[in-house]
Amino acid sequence: MNRLAQTALLFLLGATLLHAGTTDLYLRYVKEGLRPLVLLAGAVLIVTAAATLWYDRRGTATPDRGTATPDRGAPTHHREPRVSWLLTLPVLALILVAPPALGSYSAAHTGTALTKPFGFPALPTGDAPLHLAVADYAGRAIYDDGRALRDRELKITGFVTLDRKGAPYLVRMGLNCCAADAQPVKIALTGNVPPVLRPDTWLEVTGTYTPRRTKDPVNNGPIPYLKVTTARPVPTPHDPYDETWNT
Repeated sequence: MNRLAQTALLFLLGATLLHAGTTDLYLRYVKEGLRPLVLLAGAVLIVTAAATLWYDRRGTATPDRGTATPDRGAPTHHREPRVSWLLTLPVLALILVAPPALGSYSAAHTGTALTKPFGFPALPTGDAPLHLAVADYAGRAIYDDGRALRDRELKITGFVTLDRKGAPYLVRMGLNCCAADAQPVKIALTGNVPPVLRPDTWLEVTGTYTPRRTKDPVNNGPIPYLKVTTARPVPTPHDPYDETWNT
C-alpha cells in the first residue's frame, strides 16, 4: 500500500464516520451521546488525509538535494506489506453493506444482563397506559416485586427472540459504550401472545405485570413475565438499543 492509497483510505474512513454521525447510522454501533466523538474522529481523519497528501506532494516537488551524492546513494522507498490492504475491508463494509444493529441471534446466544438498579424513580400516576423500557420493567418486576406496576396497563417496545424451545421473549439490547459490549435484557411473554412470531420483529406490547418468573436458559439469569393483552408490529425505533441502560 503506497502513500496515495493510505491517503484515500483515511479519507474514505473519515467520510464514512461523518456520514454515520450526521445520520442515525451511528446509533447501530455506539450510544447516542457519543455522536460528537464520532464526528470529531471523522473530521480528524479527513484532515490527516489532506495533510498526508500535501506532505507527499511537497516532498516530491522539492526532493532532498543531498540524496544524489555518491556517498549517500539514491533515496529508498519502503512499501508497506500487502496484508495492509486488508484495512480496506471494514471501510468497504461500512460503505457498501452497513451492518444492522444487533438482534435476535445475539440475544438468543447471550444470557440476560439484568442487574439490580440503584433505585426506582417514581412513575407517572393516572389511568393512561404506562410506557416502560424493557430494562425498566424487568428491573422493577424482579428487584422491586412489581410494587409500582400492579394494576397498571403497561406498554413496552422491543424485538422478538425465541429460545431453543420456541418460547418468545421481548428483548432490548443495552450498551455501555458500543455494540461490542451490547447485552440483552429479556421479558418472557404469556397471555394473549400472537400465535406466530418471527425473530427480529419489533412489537409494541400492551399488558400487565405478573409475578411469574423464569430463568434464562443461557446463564440462568432472572427473567420476568409480562401478561400480554395485545401486541402489534411497529417500525424499528430511532435508537434500537435500550435507552435506560446503565443509567
